[in-house]
Amino acid sequence: MINPRLLLLGTALFTIAALPGKPEAAETLTRFEAASGNTELVIASVTDLDFMRPLISAFQQKNPGISVSYIEDTSNSLDATVSQACTDRTFFADLVISSSIAQQVRLVNGGCAREIGSPVLADLPDWAQWRGELMGLTYEPAVIVYNRAEFAAEGPPLSRFDLIDMMRQSDRLSGRIATYDIEESGVGYLFAFQDSTEASTWGRLIEGFGRNNVATFCCSSEVIDRVADGRALIGYNVLGSYALSRAEKDPRIGVVLPSDYTLVLARAGYIPREARAANAARAFLELVLSPAGRAILDGETRLLTPLSGPGALSGLTDNKEPALRPIPLSPALLVSLDRAKRARFLSQWRKSVTPPSP
Repeated sequence: MINPRLLLLGTALFTIAALPGKPEAAETLTRFEAASGNTELVIASVTDLDFMRPLISAFQQKNPGISVSYIEDTSNSLDATVSQACTDRTFFADLVISSSIAQQVRLVNGGCAREIGSPVLADLPDWAQWRGELMGLTYEPAVIVYNRAEFAAEGPPLSRFDLIDMMRQSDRLSGRIATYDIEESGVGYLFAFQDSTEASTWGRLIEGFGRNNVATFCCSSEVIDRVADGRALIGYNVLGSYALSRAEKDPRIGVVLPSDYTLVLARAGYIPREARAANAARAFLELVLSPAGRAILDGETRLLTPLSGPGALSGLTDNKEPALRPIPLSPALLVSLDRAKRARFLSQWRKSVTPPSP
């Protein structure tokens, strides 16, 4: 049975009532009925349903006796919910998948997960797993998205150095750069924090954002939409899975993997301690990294996998030699969640990106 607060009337899409302390929760629940049987797998994730639907379909073809309830939420809202469930030792989901991997590591490190216990873990590189309880499922670069028509003549910025120079040279990009709202988006905050530790360009980059009145949004899709229709000309640190998938259908969009370095995120999954269908959750994780699952992730969704991602990215973007830097699933990520460090980092971001009016 699903959590009592998820009141289902049939196979459909629902908005879920906010939990106490979460007045603006915007979770949605989609239920995929089983062909037979009464086992239910509850997956909670930040991944757009359109990207997960093919995996859920493949899972149910292999496991026709298991229904799937898919809860979709924003990263910070989902983290608050699963953290509370862990503290209260109550059931919320059988599997939690999020691109906000620092939060995932914190939950696993805090005893909220159980051992996955699957042989597929041995196939993953060390950076894509943690303690046998957290498993990297995807291989998603942080990319620059650009409006092709606007950059048809001279080409887009291929690195952060190029972007910084472009922001300094004219007012062309003023009000027309888009990126994550890093206070609202877990993955946006993670990418920004990693940038600050990886590159000497960080200070100049956010200074340029402030001078050019960068616009911030919750989600990759909002940034991409604005670049596509020309409201923005550049989208920075967008999840490559969404950008590459969209670019294949929309000729207005171009995608660059920055040549100075390209951060790579492995969207990670764990089985909560209070999971009711742990075996089904394990089977879903195994499916994702099976040949059938890899074919789906390497295909139209462009989520890729840690097993196939490095090779698959070659030739998919407008620059051919990205310097890929996977972000390891490790306790080192917890530094970004330290309250004092987070407060200082966000303060620096606000001062630089939204400087006071003269």
